Amino acid sequence: MGLFDRKPIATADEGGTGMRRTLGAGDLVMLAIGAVIGAGIFSSLGTAAAGETLADGTVIRYGAGPALVLSFVLLGAVCGLAALCYAELAAMIPQAGSAYAYSYATLGEIVAWVVGWALILEYAVGNVAVAIGWSGYFTALLSGFGIDLPGWLTHGYWNVKASSDPAIRALVDSAPRIAGIPLLVNLPAFGIVVAITLLLLKGVKESTRANNVMVVIKLLVLALFVIVGGMHIDPENYKPFAPNGFRGIHQGAAIVFFAYIGFDAISTAAEETKNPQRNLPIGILGGLAVCTLIYVIVGFVATGLVPYEQLRSSDPLAKALSIAGLSTASWIVAAGAVVSMSAVLLVFQYGQPRIFYAMARDGLLPKFAAKLHPKTRTPHVTTIITGVAVALGSLLADDAATYDLTNIGTLAAFSVVCIGVLVLRIREPERHRPFRVPFVWLVTLGGAGACVFVMRGLPSSAWKAFAIWMVIGLALYFVYGYKNSVLRRGNAPVSPE
Repeated sequence: MGLFDRKPIATADEGGTGMRRTLGAGDLVMLAIGAVIGAGIFSSLGTAAAGETLADGTVIRYGAGPALVLSFVLLGAVCGLAALCYAELAAMIPQAGSAYAYSYATLGEIVAWVVGWALILEYAVGNVAVAIGWSGYFTALLSGFGIDLPGWLTHGYWNVKASSDPAIRALVDSAPRIAGIPLLVNLPAFGIVVAITLLLLKGVKESTRANNVMVVIKLLVLALFVIVGGMHIDPENYKPFAPNGFRGIHQGAAIVFFAYIGFDAISTAAEETKNPQRNLPIGILGGLAVCTLIYVIVGFVATGLVPYEQLRSSDPLAKALSIAGLSTASWIVAAGAVVSMSAVLLVFQYGQPRIFYAMARDGLLPKFAAKLHPKTRTPHVTTIITGVAVALGSLLADDAATYDLTNIGTLAAFSVVCIGVLVLRIREPERHRPFRVPFVWLVTLGGAGACVFVMRGLPSSAWKAFAIWMVIGLALYFVYGYKNSVLRRGNAPVSPE
C-alpha cells in the first residue's frame, strides 16, 4: 500500500450507529451565515482597511483603504471557485471530514493527512482568534454599563507582547505576578469557549436552533449599521480610494480572508444533512453569495463613515460609529457583535471535532476520537478536547497571528480541493455527480491558483509557522497514522461506539 492510495468513495453511514440526519438546506445556509458573518467583518475588517504597523514604524501589511470593497469582491470570486469545487465533492462524498475526506478519495492518504492537519489551523486556531475578538466586543459592551474589567484579565500574554499600542504593552508592568511572571489572561475569551462547548454537547439540533437565533440578531445589527452609518457617510473619506494600490487590496484580502472561511464548515455537516446531494450545494453556494453581498455593503459604509486609518481596532464597526458621534448605535453594534461572534464560535467548534472524528474513523488518529455519544450521536470526546484546547489558547494568544495561521491553512486546503475535483474528473469521468462544476479546467485550476495568490499576500511569519506546523504533522503521521491506517491495514472503519 502506498502513501497516495485513495479511499473508495462511499456514501455516509445510513445505519443506526452513525450521526443523525436532521439538517435541511435552510439550516445549512444559516450555518454558513453563522460562520462567515462574524470575526471577519466585526474584527479583522479594521486591519484590512488600515494595515498593520509595528511600534517602530515597520509595516507588516499595507491596508486597502476604501478599496476594501474590492478586497471583498476579489475574495468572493476566489471563494466562489473553491465553493463550486466543494459543492461537487460534497454532493458526491457526503461525509463529515470536509476537505480531508475529499482529498482522501481523490489524491490519496498522505495528501488527506496534510489537508486534515491544515484544517486544524482553520478551526481550532481560528476559533482562538474569534474568541479573542469576541472578548474585545464583550469588554466594550460591559464598559457601556460602567463595568471596566482590569486589562490583565482581558488581554493574553502574547497579545500584549505583540501589540503596538503603548497602553496595552504597559500591562506587562502593571499586571499582578506569579513567580515573577506577569499574569496576563483573557478571561472572557476563555469563558465563551467553555460555554459554547457545553452547548455543542447538548446535540446538533439544539446547537442549530441557537445558531439560527444568533444569525437573525446579527443580520438585524448589520442592517442597523448600514442604515445609520449610511446616513452619515462623508464622500471625502473615499479619497484616496486605494491609497496603497493593488498591493493594499491584495494584502487586505489576505487578512480579511478570515471572513470567508466559514463556508467550509457546511461540508463538515454532511453526515447530519437530509438529502445531502441536493442540500449541500445549496448551502455552500447560497451561503457564500449572501455573505459576499453583505460584506461589500458593510465595507462600503464603514470606510465612508470615518477615515479608513481610524478603523484599526479589534472592534472597527462599533469604533466607527463611536467616532462619528453615534454612541447609541455603537453600543447596539457591540452587543450584536457579541452575539454574532458567538455564532462563529459555535459553527467552528462544531466543525473541528467532526474532522477529528473522520480522521480517527480512518485510523489516522486514536480510536477514542471516533466515539459518538450514545444519546446525542455527536462526537463528544473530540468536542471536549477541542473545547479545552481552544479555551486554553484563548487565554494567552495574539489574535493577529492566529488570523494569519488560520488563513494560510484554509487556503492550502481550498487549493487541494480544487485540484481534487479535476483529478477525479480525469480518473473517474463516468461517476455520477449530483452537482457538476461548470468549465471544470478553468474553475479548478483558476481556483487553486487564486488561493495560492491570496496566500502570497500573507506575511513571511505565517509561512514559517505553517511550515513548522506541517513538519510536526508529517512526523505524527509517520509515527502513528501510517501504521494504523484502516485503508492500509485492510480493516473495517473504526466503529463509532
